[in-house]
Order: sequence, then structure tokens, then C-alpha cells
Amino acid sequence: MHEPQPPTPAATARIGASGFAGHPRGLSTLFFTELWERFSYYGMRALLALFVVAPAAAGGLGLSTMEAARIYGNYTMAVYMLSIPGGYIADRYLGARHAVLVGGGIIACGHYTLAIPSLTSFYIGLALIAIGTGLFKPNISVMVGGLYREGDERRDAGFSIFYMGINIGGLIAPLITGFLAQSALFKGWLADWGFDPAMSWHWGFAAAGVGMTFGLLAFVAQGARLRSVGNAPAISAAGAGISLLVLAGTVAAIGLTVLSDAEGFQWLRSLFLIVPVAAIAWFASKADLDAKRIAAIFVLFIAAMIFWAIFEQAGLTIAFFADKLTRTEIAGIAFPSAWVQSLNPFFVILLAPIFAWGWVRLGPRQPSSPMKFAIGLALLGASFLLMVPAAMLTADGKVSPLWLVGLFFLQTTGELCLSPVGLSAMTKLAPYRFVGLMLGVWFLAAAWGNKLAGILGGGFTAGDAGELAMFFLQQALMVAVGAGLLFALTPWVKRLMGGVR
Repeated sequence: MHEPQPPTPAATARIGASGFAGHPRGLSTLFFTELWERFSYYGMRALLALFVVAPAAAGGLGLSTMEAARIYGNYTMAVYMLSIPGGYIADRYLGARHAVLVGGGIIACGHYTLAIPSLTSFYIGLALIAIGTGLFKPNISVMVGGLYREGDERRDAGFSIFYMGINIGGLIAPLITGFLAQSALFKGWLADWGFDPAMSWHWGFAAAGVGMTFGLLAFVAQGARLRSVGNAPAISAAGAGISLLVLAGTVAAIGLTVLSDAEGFQWLRSLFLIVPVAAIAWFASKADLDAKRIAAIFVLFIAAMIFWAIFEQAGLTIAFFADKLTRTEIAGIAFPSAWVQSLNPFFVILLAPIFAWGWVRLGPRQPSSPMKFAIGLALLGASFLLMVPAAMLTADGKVSPLWLVGLFFLQTTGELCLSPVGLSAMTKLAPYRFVGLMLGVWFLAAAWGNKLAGILGGGFTAGDAGELAMFFLQQALMVAVGAGLLFALTPWVKRLMGGVR
């Protein structure tokens, strides 16, 4: 969420040196560090909601679906919200390299804390992971950018390789943590070894911590490759007031968002829509081109928030559907329900090169950014519409896992239309002096979207097929309305963008 420092002359030669697939040697270090960090994040996320609702006798917390949705929404919201001060702290004090190291250490501590079976350690662990991810997530991307000189044609390809690391980590994580937490085979091993099989959840959480530790070891062992990027800036006392303002603003935003769960304060949730709509109206009314482009950013903000509110149901209501209502077996061989969480990164790895080739092939004929957003929303809505007949079929028993394969295929195609485009659009539309602020706005859209995922997910029910079908239909219609409005508004948004595609 900030510009990398320009390399020194001595560093330029080091940055230009080829190593990993013709890219700077530091790319392999950052690739594997990010792979293991995403392994830890998605490995834990695959278990989180299932652990919260699992009965105490089965090693879980025994809480309600509504409470699980609240915890999930607040945790994933905080992860994205804390990326705003995390990027600022790196810019202002630590530098990206030290922020990644410190953040990764805090993340590992958080996962190991989750491995301790107590309610207190559960909440402390989630808090540590959110804080650590806030430091880690925005700054490792900055380091990737810092490996390349301005105008280096390898830059986009380098980020594509880095993006593959994210999805490889996300692919293998649920397979391993799901096996440890849910499989009867591993529970049997625990019993044979003299351990309580009900504590298998905590072995899964510990495995996520081990993954993050692997990433840190790689980062430290190959640190010489990264000496030229992410260095700490010179500290000036003049910015202390701004630093406190950024931290206080983030804490206030998180506090108000969490407060919206309390009875009598749920009206605060309306601000998720009122604030960006007011910003659109304000900036669109200005004659200044930069102001109109900021208005376009807030249109995309609303679209992204709606998208993430439904997409992030993967770790919540879709996880519940897979666990309670899906036949989790192939050819008679059972598998942990958490394994379905690997479908999205699998499809990203499979489809991302096809999408990249397609956009290049279309060239200037490819859809504009708002049109791509609208297409992404439409595909996401179709994925939840697909779940309506799947929900109705649960009246006759558990359904085929192919329904979830279809769901994740549609969601991933929608993601590839929206997610990679969004960050690029922010950097192109934001006035130069406000790029960091607008990237913070992008993180806020993801944060509020994740919070909305928790709010919506509280309505999931596994006991009534008709009610469950209506649950999926309502969310499909919500996304369809958003997609329809964006399709209609695209010509106007393009005018606001002032020639930026």
C-alpha cells in the first residue's frame, strides 16, 4: 500500500541479477515466504468456523452458528483493516523487510496459541494472527515490487509468479490441516499414541504455525538476497501526530464495526453503504478530474464489498454446507470436509493463465474495469444460485460434492474478473499524492465485505431444506442487483474515470 524505495546504485546490479526463472534471486525467497504464510492463514481459516460450532465433546467450542459467524466476520474484517496501519508503520518506522519479519513472528505465535485448548488462548491467538497479518500482508507485496527497477518488463510476470505462491499455499493448506483436524485416520493415530482424539483440531492449528515458521526460516536464511529492498526509512518526529491518527482511526473503525453486533447499535451497519454512496455523490459533483476518479473508486468500492461479502462465505456457510450436508467421499473413500476449501486456489492456478492470455488477446477490446467488476459479480451470483437446487436436494439426504465443485468454479471465474483488476484500478485512478490512501480504501472494502460475510452467514441453517434454499437465493439476488446496477452505471463510471480503463 505504499511505493517501494528506489534502489541504490549498488543494489541495482543485485536487483537485476537473474535467479528464479530469470527473475531477481529475492523473488524465490518472497515466493516461499508468502506460500507458507498463506498456508498458515488458509489452513487455519478452513477449520475456524467448524471448530467454533463443533460440540465440546468433539473438541470444539460448542457455540451457535450465529456466534461462529460473528467471530469469523470480526476476525477476517480485522485482518484487512489492520493492513492499513501495518503498511503505514512499515512506511514510517520499520521498513517493509522488518515488518514482514515481525508480522510473521506474531502470526506464528498466534497459531501456536490456538494450539492450546482453552477459550482464552483461542481469542488471543486470533488477535495475534490479525495483528501479524496486518504487518505482513501489505509489505511483502511492496518488497516484490522493490526487486524491479522502474520500467523492468519482468515486473508483471514477477507478481504473477508471486500470486501462484499464494494459491499453492492456499491449495495445500486445507488438505493438511483438514486431515489433522477431521480425519478418522489421524484421530485413530492420536488414540494409539495416548492423546485425546478430540484435541485433533489443535494439531491442525499447530500445523498452520509450523507452516509460518517454515516461511520465516526461509526469509531469514536467504535474507542476503533482500538487503536492497524494504529498508527502514529515516525517522522524523514530525509525523508522530499522523501516526497516532492512523492508529486511532483504525482502532475506531474496528471498534464501531464490532459494536454494530450489539443490540441497539446494528444501525451502524448501514454506514457500510451510506459512507461510500455519500463519497460518490460528493466527489462526482466536483469539476476536478481527480475528484471524479475518486468517485469511480468508491463505485468499485461498493462492488468489491458486495463481492467479498458473498465470496468469503467459503470459510463459513459453504464450510458448514460441506461438513453437514455434503457426501464427503470419492469412490467410497471419505475425505475431510475442509478439503473442499482447496477448490478455489486449485481453480485459480488452473484458470489464471487462461484469463491472462485472454485479456492480452483482446487487447484494447477487453472490457473496462467496471464492466469486469460487473461480470465478476454476475458470476458470483450464479454460484449461489447454483446452491438453491443443491439446498433443496438436502431434504433427501446429503448431496454430491460436485455441487461445490461447480460453486467454486463459478466463484473463481468471478474472482479473476474482479480481484486482480481491483488493485490495478486503484493505482491507476488514485491521484498520485493519495495512492496510499486509496489502497487503504481498497483494504477497507475487503474488511467491510468480510464483516458482512459474517452478518449474512449467521442466517445459515442445515435443518430445513426450503429455508436453506431461500438463504442462498436471497444472497444470489443481492449480488444480482449489484451486478445489474453496475452494468447499467458502467458508461457513467467510465466517464468518471476520464480515459482510465
